Amino acid sequence: MYELSLLCPQDQVELVADALEALQAQSVSVEDADAHTDRETALFGEPGLAPERIGWHRSDIKALFDNKALADTAAKLLQAQDFFSNCAVVSIAPLEPQDWVRLTQSQFEPVPICTDFWIVPTWHAVPPAARYVIRLDPGLAFGTGTHPTTRMCLQWVAEGRGAQSLGRVLDYGCGSGILAIAAAKYGAAEIDAVDIDPAAVQSAVDNARANAVTMRCGLPDMAQGVYKTVLANILSTPLKVLAPLLCALLEPGACLVLSGILERQAQELREAYAPFIELEVAASQDGWILMTGET
Repeated sequence: MYELSLLCPQDQVELVADALEALQAQSVSVEDADAHTDRETALFGEPGLAPERIGWHRSDIKALFDNKALADTAAKLLQAQDFFSNCAVVSIAPLEPQDWVRLTQSQFEPVPICTDFWIVPTWHAVPPAARYVIRLDPGLAFGTGTHPTTRMCLQWVAEGRGAQSLGRVLDYGCGSGILAIAAAKYGAAEIDAVDIDPAAVQSAVDNARANAVTMRCGLPDMAQGVYKTVLANILSTPLKVLAPLLCALLEPGACLVLSGILERQAQELREAYAPFIELEVAASQDGWILMTGET
């Protein structure tokens, strides 16, 4: 296996990546060429969607080929294209045999939510400072604690909200079940986690079992009655559509917690929920916001 490494500006990344795939690359990856420097920039997409832009201002593209001849040919053909004029071939090198499982695992470190609350992959030791721990490995369902939308929800749960204030909890659009599991860790006794994706429901079931917490998991029609806390980390568009449904699930004195919202979408959400509840921005991270409201 040989690795062809290229340096490309942001507006050429998609063209070059597509060309590499057409030239029989086994895989193509894109990283920030300025990572771990002062010029490093975050690049997040809305949950379940691709980022608004592909690549960084200076992108490091790495393509894997079965042999050196294919890598050499790809480099030569790319250099002959007009769209490659602002790009550069950095290297073509043999790829040393790797323990790919261990390498993949090394990319996922424990995630601190607050001083004593951590998300820890199963292959890592629990940090000494961790009092509350969720054991969670990367999987198909959204929610590992690394994205700002998830992290803000987890911080909201952690910041002084024990069993009494959380009450009966609904995690709507639960993904991996991470928010429901956090609520259980912080003392909530009755928790429902629902999602439209059966694979996400199964992921939540598995993660709840792995964390020794009790909660019900199912499709959205499982959510019945009213709740003291309703958490929904989805996307702004479905959140607007769901406004009547989510607010109907709130008991008097309940709290609604919404995430998956970009800063520029705050007013849209306020207007959508205005007939039912008054929303305010409770937290902001990396261009994303957490909105909350109380009945």
